Amino acid sequence: MSERTVFQSMSQKHVLSLGPQASVWEAACVMTRANCGSVLIIDTPGTLLGIVTERDLMTRVLAKALNPEKTLVSEVMTKQPYCVPPETLVSDAVLIMIERGFRHLPIVGPNAKILGVFSVRDALPREVGAAVSMAEFHEQVNDALG
Repeated sequence: MSERTVFQSMSQKHVLSLGPQASVWEAACVMTRANCGSVLIIDTPGTLLGIVTERDLMTRVLAKALNPEKTLVSEVMTKQPYCVPPETLVSDAVLIMIERGFRHLPIVGPNAKILGVFSVRDALPREVGAAVSMAEFHEQVNDALG
């Protein structure tokens, strides 16, 4: 059985996005309505500027007591997020997410077309297991090499 790609495994195929002048409050509302853990921040020509996640809302807004109605998403987003092409294997994407410490990975196709966001929730247990094994192997190699 061949392994799925991130594009094949995405549960939501639509792109949830806002402009950089949207408020954090708007982002939280959009994410809640869509039952989604992230929103892409895109400028008018369709260029990906950043991503705002549930974790960003907690650590960069709530924990700092910022007013969500007055704080712009552009102030708290992760700028220039790491992206992968649609043919990336799920286990490779999960490994990237484990090693870099995030749970959402934008998928960008040819001509910088934004296709969606892969979430760790989109992976199957066997794909997560393969990625964890690879991450442990990388850690052992790094320890051995000092």
